[in-house]
Amino acid sequence: METEHKIDLVKVDKSARKMYLIQGNKIVRWYSISLGANPKGHKLREGDKRTPEGRYFLDLINEQSSFYRSIRINYPNETDSKRAEKLGFSPGGQIMIHGQKNGNGPHPSIKRGKDWTDGCIAIDNEEMDEFLSLVKVGTPIDIEW
Repeated sequence: METEHKIDLVKVDKSARKMYLIQGNKIVRWYSISLGANPKGHKLREGDKRTPEGRYFLDLINEQSSFYRSIRINYPNETDSKRAEKLGFSPGGQIMIHGQKNGNGPHPSIKRGKDWTDGCIAIDNEEMDEFLSLVKVGTPIDIEW
């Protein structure tokens, strides 16, 4: 795939377990994904194992992740923080798109199944390299069920 694509939008369809890279009106790449272990519905609080839903932005690449490589989704936004405060919970954070878990030992998917993250979006390491070559910090991401 050519790396000169300017990806305008990352779109996540949680129900289909797919993530699409969109340029203009065209899907230029898609990935099968794993989600949080409790994927349906919007993330409300830390520890609920949900992936947030709505419009966010990719705001930081983390090369020191405990997963292969990662890029952060700017959750919680102001609305998320206010909702969690009203409910008396921490909204959580550090929601990432990342590769596979680093290190030895059993992979989390062995115990948790296909959706094995704590609320992040996971793809394989080779796909993560490609994703980071195509998608830049500041790109919007729409996440929906």
